[in-house]
Amino acid sequence: MKTNAEIGDVLDRAAELLEVSDANPFRIRSYRRAADAVRDADPPISEQLREGGREALTGIPGIGDRLAGSIEEIADTGRLGLVDSLEAEISPESLLSKVPGIGPTLAARIHRELGVDSLEELEIAAHDGRLDTVEGLGDGRIRGIRDALAGRLTRSAGRRARGRVDGRTNDPEEDPPVALLLEVDERYRREAEAGNLHTIAPRRFNPEGKKWLPIMEVEKDGWSLTALFSNTARAHDLGTTRDWVVIYYEREGDGEDQCTVITAGSGPLEGRRIVVGREQECLEYYG
Repeated sequence: MKTNAEIGDVLDRAAELLEVSDANPFRIRSYRRAADAVRDADPPISEQLREGGREALTGIPGIGDRLAGSIEEIADTGRLGLVDSLEAEISPESLLSKVPGIGPTLAARIHRELGVDSLEELEIAAHDGRLDTVEGLGDGRIRGIRDALAGRLTRSAGRRARGRVDGRTNDPEEDPPVALLLEVDERYRREAEAGNLHTIAPRRFNPEGKKWLPIMEVEKDGWSLTALFSNTARAHDLGTTRDWVVIYYEREGDGEDQCTVITAGSGPLEGRRIVVGREQECLEYYG
């Protein structure tokens, strides 16, 4: 069974692809609201399914029979047929061209030269310096892309972005302060380099089963945080597995969330460690 966070990510992906395909706005909103509802669900979705089956999910506000079936499918398999079919129909160029400042020609160039297939990958490329190498992208346009994509890498930042669109505000205390996240990032990389951390053998991209991935757990200021290097396909392709750090965090009474910390390759924070999706806060932090 998948976690609430993992189920929510798939539902958000469905909403993103539906938006690109110009689906009914109500349907798009229903998937986004379901993603938020799932992440906040207590007891966890997996527990509700075990005890009451699909029918138990229809008691969650905004989730009817159809969405309950989709959530059950994701919880059981980690996938959603709707997402698979939409990804087969929608080209990466079509997805990228939906971002303000990127037309079809530029989208094709970014996909061809950088191998960027998703908005999450585009956001990282906008911060790690790779977008600077693409012809037709000046500093102003790259800043615009960063602003348009702000927050898509982390669920909590994504909720803040949707909150701005909906005219809502969100409690900034829902997430750890940037100062704490950067402190954990710095400590993790230092301890990992010194060989002081327990290592695990990730299943992905590790055919030999080596214990190479350091993991660090921290309790501070009421937050429980776990840091580890990114073990994604893109991080391996770019050789950034020792640069990108994923931090999972939770606080008593709240669900688990996560963020990614990278070294900015361009812009006013070039060379600095930043929490992707929270660049303005990082600017303020560095003064």
